[in-house]
Amino acid sequence: MAVTVKQVGEIAVLTFNTPPVNLYSVEMHADFDRALDEVEASLPRALLIRAEGKTVSGGVDVSQFHAQKTLEDTKTLYDRMIELPDRVAALPIPTFFAAHALTLTWAFEVALASDLIIASDQARFGLVERVIGLTPTMGGTQRLAGRAGVGRAKELVFTGELYDAATLERWNVVNRVLPVDGFDDAVMALVESIAVGPTRAFGAAKDILRHFEAGGVPQANAHTTAIAAALFDTEDLQHGMESFLNDGPGNATFTGR
Repeated sequence: MAVTVKQVGEIAVLTFNTPPVNLYSVEMHADFDRALDEVEASLPRALLIRAEGKTVSGGVDVSQFHAQKTLEDTKTLYDRMIELPDRVAALPIPTFFAAHALTLTWAFEVALASDLIIASDQARFGLVERVIGLTPTMGGTQRLAGRAGVGRAKELVFTGELYDAATLERWNVVNRVLPVDGFDDAVMALVESIAVGPTRAFGAAKDILRHFEAGGVPQANAHTTAIAAALFDTEDLQHGMESFLNDGPGNATFTGR
């Protein structure tokens, strides 16, 4: 299987591995779907997406684009491709993408659909579709604009250049840059620190931010109170309030329920 899921406590670790450089293909996408089905069937408290190999991804198998013979067939392929980052973005749990090395096109677009991007200090990123006369097809342009602004999104897409993790951290694209030595352990420590939190409340925050992305502060405000009130019956909120009142702040333990 090109994509596997391993449970580490209450964290699902999804790993893709299609040597030599983890190119996107429809076959790999089908494996991704099966892995995400597994994640959704028994939701963990966090999802970590990572890659095996010296490269996170060298991009897309261009032969799959070239094999399309009509505009309609091409549109069908692109509609299929954008489903992958959309599925990741829709998950109601915290999602993380770990980029240890070069991360191009589709993998960068999946990273941008994740909640937090964690990169090693050796990672580089690019939307390089210009080399074949294409524009990113999996939502990377608009998700990049949401993180870094329209001007920066245009820069990455127009130049097709590679950008290091430190630069993208300054531009609010990458959340954390960690040393490549010990990277996997440091990533897992960060994921674990968030996974033990109030998972349902994190999902609520994601819902509010989806409204913000769709309609700014007014739309988010219109939905915030209902989303927050729906947490009333969660074990974590009731326990968290009791713990705060009885034991002070920072002493609650959360179950994700």
